[in-house]
This record gives sequence, C-alpha cells and structure tokens, in this order.
Amino acid sequence: MSRQGFIEKERMEVNLAVFKKGEDRFEIVVDPDAAVAFRDGHVTEIRDVLKSEHVFSDVQKGLKASDQLMNLVFGTGDELEVAAKILKEGEIQLSAEFRRKLRDARKNKVIELIHVGSINPQTNTPHPRERIEAAMEEAKVRIDEFKKPEEQVEHVIKALMRILPIKYEVRQVEVLIDAKYAPQSYAILKSFGNLENTQWQNNGSLLARIKLPAGLQSDLIDRLNSLTHGSALIKILDK
Repeated sequence: MSRQGFIEKERMEVNLAVFKKGEDRFEIVVDPDAAVAFRDGHVTEIRDVLKSEHVFSDVQKGLKASDQLMNLVFGTGDELEVAAKILKEGEIQLSAEFRRKLRDARKNKVIELIHVGSINPQTNTPHPRERIEAAMEEAKVRIDEFKKPEEQVEHVIKALMRILPIKYEVRQVEVLIDAKYAPQSYAILKSFGNLENTQWQNNGSLLARIKLPAGLQSDLIDRLNSLTHGSALIKILDK
C-alpha cells in the first residue's frame, strides 16, 4: 500500500503518539493496545506497536519528519529508535472510543485489586466487587486511563474511606532471580505491582523490590516459583 493510501485508510480512526519540541512535532501511528502495553512495560518490541514504521511531522497530510530534524532532536535518524523515544517520552493520543475502553479496563483492574487486597474491618471479610464499584460511583472517583491500575489504588482507597469501612493492606516483597529467568521475572513483577527498586547484578541476576496488594502476594510467589522452578529467593519485608 502506498503511503497516501495508508494515510487515507487510517484518517477516520487514527491513534497517535506525539512528541513536541518547540515548534517541531513528531508523530507515529500506533496500535492502541500495543502502545499502552509498551508504556506499561509488557511489550518491548517497537515493531509490534507501530502501524507504520515511519515518523511523521503530520500524519494526516502524509508528511514525514526529516532525517536532519530527527538527528537534531533525538540524536538519531533511525525511525524505529525515534519511535521508541516518542512512545516513552511523548503523549499517546487515542480515539475517544479506545480511551473509554481503556478506562473501563483500568477501572475493572482497580476494583479487582481493591477486592483482593482489602477487607471490611467490621466483619474481616472482603467487600464484594459490586459494593466497591457502587462506592466508587458515589465518591465520583475518576480513573486515569494512562496510569497503571496499581498506581491508582491508593487515591481510590482514600476516596472510598468516606463511603465504606475499609482496610487495605500492601506488602513489600524483595526477590533475587537468577540471570536465566531475570527478563521473564521482570515482566511478571511489573504486572503485579509497583517496582520500587531494581538492581541488575554483575552476573545478570535481578534484585528487585515490589509493593503489591496483600491479596496478590501468594499469586506472585507461585508465578515466580513456577518460572524459576523454585530457585527464586523471596523475602517479605513487612506485613
């Protein structure tokens, strides 16, 4: 397909990542799911994100960014390298429909994290998901579609405390993973909570500290032990 044909096809429903530097603008056309996964650290291959491997100054007009300008701003004219920098440092501009879809998915994940990580201190039992969702509506909680769910739980809990008797527990877990399993373990850790510290050792092993809902602690340990065949060193730092 010609570049103009590609632009015409995408004109009505285009998802972009945009980076601005002064008056200069750089745009890439992205798959929305993959772009968000790339930002969250779940996708690492930039080609899996792009719908076109070109960097544009204006996608709608089909104008490519010049190699000279890319070298000046990004230090490279390699469009894949520039695209990765745009995704990491720029703004993802999603269609209204996809933003709603993503916001709903983030909301459902936040509800699940609160459900498994909190209790009603009056009964020592978890709040049902439906009760948590209703309380979020009553408290007018806003979910940010661009923030990971794990990063939003704390402010949601604070809002819910005005509506529900609720106690939320978190754990800090430190893990040491052999080099053989370190890359896969890193992706697992990022999917479970907030990585507060990561240190790649000289031998390639990974030392990391993660904060996560107490209700996910057992699942994390099971996933790491399954991956590493029980060789992961796991330490609960606080309770």
